[in-house]
Amino acid sequence: MTTGPTTEEAFIWSDKFILGYRPIDETHEEFVDLVRQMEAAADPDLPPLLALFAEHAKAHFDLENQLMVETEFPPRDCHIDEHAAVMKSIEEVLELVNHGQYAYGRSLIDELIRWFPSHADHLDSALAHWMCKRSLRKTSGVAAQFAIALNAMGERQPRASSIGSAEPADGTTPC
Repeated sequence: MTTGPTTEEAFIWSDKFILGYRPIDETHEEFVDLVRQMEAAADPDLPPLLALFAEHAKAHFDLENQLMVETEFPPRDCHIDEHAAVMKSIEEVLELVNHGQYAYGRSLIDELIRWFPSHADHLDSALAHWMCKRSLRKTSGVAAQFAIALNAMGERQPRASSIGSAEPADGTTPC
């Protein structure tokens, strides 16, 4: 199981976060970038950055939730519930930070850095795998091979943990 980074340098966008489904990967890259911006910001700059992050998180979670509902992703309920809990925390902390209570913002940033790698490894990798399999079912033969080649040629490569099984390598279930 992947644990969260212990330093700012460890929470940078890299191949370790790539799941192999471009819409999710692009959203995750923006997530990591925004968290790093908040982490580096001076306290007075934190409220507008956290507000921007809250907008991103809502769109991010809405995208994943929509994918799960529309495709009847089996473990969607716990994944959607986790998104809702994180979003609630973001909204509550944003209110506090807007009133000058920056320490709550710093704690949220630390928690996001700890939470995201595990969430991506377990829940989002299963969703990305599901979406890739569904995409390939819509094609066949040469077209399927071409789709696989196009995905491989992109700048993002799937992580080994997203190949083969929707379950994490450590044997736990996604939910």
